[in-house]
Amino acid sequence: MDYLAKFEPDGDGVLVTFPDVPEAVTGGSSEEEALTNAIDALEVALLTYAADGRDLPSPTSSRLGEKLRAVPVSAATTAKLAFISAFRESGLTRVELARRLGKAEGEVRRMLDPYHATKLGSLEAGLKVLGRRLVVTVERAA
Repeated sequence: MDYLAKFEPDGDGVLVTFPDVPEAVTGGSSEEEALTNAIDALEVALLTYAADGRDLPSPTSSRLGEKLRAVPVSAATTAKLAFISAFRESGLTRVELARRLGKAEGEVRRMLDPYHATKLGSLEAGLKVLGRRLVVTVERAA
């Protein structure tokens, strides 16, 4: 999952903003540092959306007249956000999901915690129970 970001000169550095995620604002002294910080700011903002129970903003693929760059969300964060979203859409309780997964309710609670580092295999199993399939692709780095 990628979100478009605007990289603009800002004094001696670079300011980064996301049209689709206005809470994610960061920068850096160089393009490279700004990109690293942008990835972090984007993930923090998206996890905050999930923690607050808000729907994630949909990433737009282009914006007319604006020069924007795609900023990736890590695979782990993408899987976590997909799991949380699928659970909310399912209408299941944590107890019922735990029963279907054969896990304790406390473990499901941690899986649904945006800030808990859940193993990818657990998220994949959870998504499967929720009628979703995790798909991973590998691309050349830009």
